[in-house]
Order: sequence, then C-alpha cells, then structure tokens
Amino acid sequence: MKKAVLLVLIFVVLPLLPNISRAQDDPRLVHEAVVNAPVDQIWAAFTTSEGLESWMAAHAKIEFKIGGTMKTQYDPKGAINDAKAIENTILSYEPMRMLSFRVTKAPDAFPFPNAIKNMWTVVYFIPEGDKTTRVREVSMGFGSDDESKKMREFFNRGNAYTLQRLQKRFAPKIDAK
Repeated sequence: MKKAVLLVLIFVVLPLLPNISRAQDDPRLVHEAVVNAPVDQIWAAFTTSEGLESWMAAHAKIEFKIGGTMKTQYDPKGAINDAKAIENTILSYEPMRMLSFRVTKAPDAFPFPNAIKNMWTVVYFIPEGDKTTRVREVSMGFGSDDESKKMREFFNRGNAYTLQRLQKRFAPKIDAK
C-alpha cells in the first residue's frame, strides 16, 4: 500500500506541482493578445490567403491541410515564390481552436539557418465571449546554442509585433466626423 501511495505521488502529484527551475529555464516563447473579433474571424485571418494578406503579409498563399503550405511574402514588390518568401508547413490543427506549423523554407538571407530547422509554433484560439478572442502563440524548439538564443530573441520581438498587427487589424473603427 505504501508503495502504491509513493508511486502516485511520484508519477501523478509531483508533475502537477509548480517547478520553479523549469519555469525559469522554459525554452518556449509565449505571446498572448486579446483581439476584438470572434474566433471564426481570427481563424480565417490565420488560415486563408485573404485573411493573412489583411494583416500579416503583402502576399500569401495557403494550402490548408495537414502537410499543406503557408507561403508568405512581406515585401509588396516581391513574389510568393521568390528568395525572400517564407514557407511554413502545417503540422496539425483543430478547427477554430489550434494551428501548428514549422518553417520549411526561410528567406535566403535569414540569419539563423540552422536553428530554424528545430523550431515550430502552436497558435491557440480561445474565445472570450462572443466578440473577442485570446490568441496564444507558443514557439518551441529553441536550443541553448548562440544561434538559437539569437533567433529566440528575434522571434520574441517579431511575434509580439505580429500580434499587435492582428489587434490593429480588428480594432474598432473610430468615425472621424
């Protein structure tokens, strides 16, 4: 009986307790934003070409399926398949709730060519009432090497900026009278 209680403590209870060192050394990169739009509109903003072009990229092309691609080009003068375009591969999704992807082709001049191979991102869509959605973006796969650390900081700034652009896209319009 004592062994059973001990096993329950070790395998069930202990993993649920806060782990201070794990929290301090958490390699995940987490960003959240509350957006003034219902979840179906936010989902479309992430999962359709037109949606991405409305707030994130000048050009976008999405083949929305597991293993499908999400191609983006931020330069309005660029093309979706040129050397500066980004190609992500969709890893998984749960409609209106979660989308995961990884970069499979970074722009030619991307400064972190090795570290990007190990990174992936999961985006969660959490309704907060009928008219707002919490978007939680979690990027993982960062290593402890210098290139990974620099790339993590790059995405820390970039992901925060990206979510601000999403919020701006769905911000209430103010009538100028």
